[in-house]
Amino acid sequence: MPLDVVRSAFAWLVAGPHPVSVDGSLFDGFPDRRVRVDEVRDLLLRRTCPQSVRDAVWTHLVRLARTEGATWTVACAGIALPALLNVASKLTARFADDPSDIHSSVLTGFLAELATIDLSRPRVMVRLRWAACRAGHAALREALDTPAPSAIAIASASPTAAWGHPDFVLARAVEDGAVSSSEADLIGLTRLEEVPLAAVAEQRGVSYEATKKARQRAERRLVLYLRDDVGPVSRNTSESGVQGCERQPIASPHTSSPDVPAPPSSTTPEVPRCA
Repeated sequence: MPLDVVRSAFAWLVAGPHPVSVDGSLFDGFPDRRVRVDEVRDLLLRRTCPQSVRDAVWTHLVRLARTEGATWTVACAGIALPALLNVASKLTARFADDPSDIHSSVLTGFLAELATIDLSRPRVMVRLRWAACRAGHAALREALDTPAPSAIAIASASPTAAWGHPDFVLARAVEDGAVSSSEADLIGLTRLEEVPLAAVAEQRGVSYEATKKARQRAERRLVLYLRDDVGPVSRNTSESGVQGCERQPIASPHTSSPDVPAPPSSTTPEVPRCA
């Protein structure tokens, strides 16, 4: 599997007498010494690690990957591997066919974003994960849209349903043109990642009111999109998979924010937090 290859390559980076490392003195809370990249990964995964430190470390890593090439690209992928595996496993949890292409797309989406991501904006890793999620979801949709041969007759069989998750609902909405990638990021950051709307507005250089109205417009379109059951996968009647999550991507925020349009159902259950 592609992500297993990343794990193996990352292990080689920290093997031997001269492991790949960063200067820990550059970052608050890190040891004042050279820190191996696997230790960097573990430090970033700690719940007590401040977001500002995560952003500083990821900004440094991405710049190294861009300037020094392959070794640091592998290091970035290896440090991000827990998040990439989480995305890939959710996408393929109920996918009966070979998941290699989907795992490969998750990795490709991450690496492509690594080369272009705006390092002046906060939550670098969150946005890298979003890119990986969108790419993997696109590959999953393509696989699900391909008819599977039936053993009973010469006809097409329904594909196995994919796993439901708010990230994937937003990714599907972007693919189908219901919301833009920027609008999906806005909803994902403020609703799923719980980044304050004021912080996102400041980071984007837009007023709080303008940002709030932009989110309201995007969420109205998202609700209409989900309510109308548009998109090829959402027409499946199964209660599991991507389509099974379609009516509850932003349930929790709606119950606490009066400025957002009502969801399709007043009894929409709480959705799981993002990985």
